[in-house]
Amino acid sequence: MRQFRAGLPIPVLILGLTLVACSDPEPTGPEAPPAPAAAVLGDVDLNQPLRALGTEPFWAVEITPQDLAYTAVDAVEVRASNPGPTVQGTTAVYAAAAPDGTTLVVTLIATECSDGMSDRLYPLTARVELGAETLNGCAAPVAFLNSQPAP
Repeated sequence: MRQFRAGLPIPVLILGLTLVACSDPEPTGPEAPPAPAAAVLGDVDLNQPLRALGTEPFWAVEITPQDLAYTAVDAVEVRASNPGPTVQGTTAVYAAAAPDGTTLVVTLIATECSDGMSDRLYPLTARVELGAETLNGCAAPVAFLNSQPAP
């Protein structure tokens, strides 16, 4: 066998260069973060914007991937960062605190709900605890609500 100057046979040298050329390249940067885990309650994807709402008094909580925002007639808006839901069985709970310390806990239950004022049926029942106040209502994806006729 012919020897290369460094003392390795040429076929061994070619084999080594071939293995180096076929190896995986070094990573060039950080890996992409994993996709968020699917959070589903009943048939509702909790990763999409949701709205919980109630009547007498009229109130609503907008749930987006970033925030929970409580609004009501003649009330100051309460906004908190969305920590994501804790899902157990047929219940999902969002528990957060606004910058001023006001607690906002939204519990969604996978049971059909009627708001009592319209013929609309919602896929989820909602309970909202704002500080010491508890409100009961219904909830649905915003896309579902936008596709329905106005109550």
